[in-house]
Amino acid sequence: MCGRFSLTVSPEAIAQQFNLSQVPDSQPRYNIAPSQNIATLVKSKEIPEKQFQWMRWGLVPSWAKDIKIGYKLINARVETVTDKPSFRSAIKQRRCLILADGFYEWQKQGKQKQPYYFQLESGDVFAFAGLWETWNSPEDERVISCTILTTAADAVVSPIHERMPIIVPSQHYQAWLDPEITTPQDILPLLSEGDRDRLQAKPASTMVNNPKHDSPALAVSAE
Repeated sequence: MCGRFSLTVSPEAIAQQFNLSQVPDSQPRYNIAPSQNIATLVKSKEIPEKQFQWMRWGLVPSWAKDIKIGYKLINARVETVTDKPSFRSAIKQRRCLILADGFYEWQKQGKQKQPYYFQLESGDVFAFAGLWETWNSPEDERVISCTILTTAADAVVSPIHERMPIIVPSQHYQAWLDPEITTPQDILPLLSEGDRDRLQAKPASTMVNNPKHDSPALAVSAE
């Protein structure tokens, strides 16, 4: 799974990497947690260019009765995404890029869990494969939320954890967002090619376990 990640690069670096004319100002974030607003890119038939969009992390289906369901839907397994009622519509019509420059996974070490921080070797910003939905609360509050697709861990991540978030290959950003592609069989194979073999891992501080902690020190183990 993916339960924490980071986005610490400047808005200018994001704009350059994703060919955007403008990115909102934001502070570096070293410990992004579920239910927080996260940076995404979306497209639609009405707006064919990529658009920056803040979304709540933890997908809330349109039919949900309570926003708390989002805590259970921070991730979507790619193997079953077309079958689950919470995701099968979004995979066809509402895909997004979730911006990040690193993520955390935890390794069981006896009774303890040691967090590890993963980045591309280049340190560049990248994008997770995401799905999104719009939900209206009983008070008529409109909430746009999203989930991160996960897959079986690769050779770098598997010694630490059995699952990992899917990083969209940069050459497939446009196709992943394309609202004209509505068949999962056409879009999901694009995710099998990626930058995952360029990941590097290092032990991180257990302070990351608490979402109130947010500093560069989280990506460095105290040991």
